[in-house]
Amino acid sequence: MKQHPVESLINKADTAINQEDFDTLTDIYADDAVLVIRPGMNAVGKVQIRKAFEAIAAHFEHTLNVRQAGIKILETGDTALVLSKTLVSAKLHPIQERKATYVFRKDANGAWLCAIDNSYGHDLLDA
Repeated sequence: MKQHPVESLINKADTAINQEDFDTLTDIYADDAVLVIRPGMNAVGKVQIRKAFEAIAAHFEHTLNVRQAGIKILETGDTALVLSKTLVSAKLHPIQERKATYVFRKDANGAWLCAIDNSYGHDLLDA
């Protein structure tokens, strides 16, 4: 079965995070995207998102590893809701499973871009 373009973008983003390729990473986001850094703290827009990922990489001593362990995509029109099991680990940090939620939307050219990146998923409700 052919991989959904959004799933390909998520895998590309994971690789970019792991390799600290922040140019490739920010290209995946919409100009007005929201990234949940941690519960109660968001980055909005590509400039803030890039700075957030640079700080996250430094915080984890440049050993952050992100990968998906399962993805379900619900698509309608120009919007896709992604439910994912995301595995996050780093040196001195054991693997943590997050039930992430992402929202992607198509731009005017038909390209998918991440509009909301919430690796905490429903855990935000408990924060």
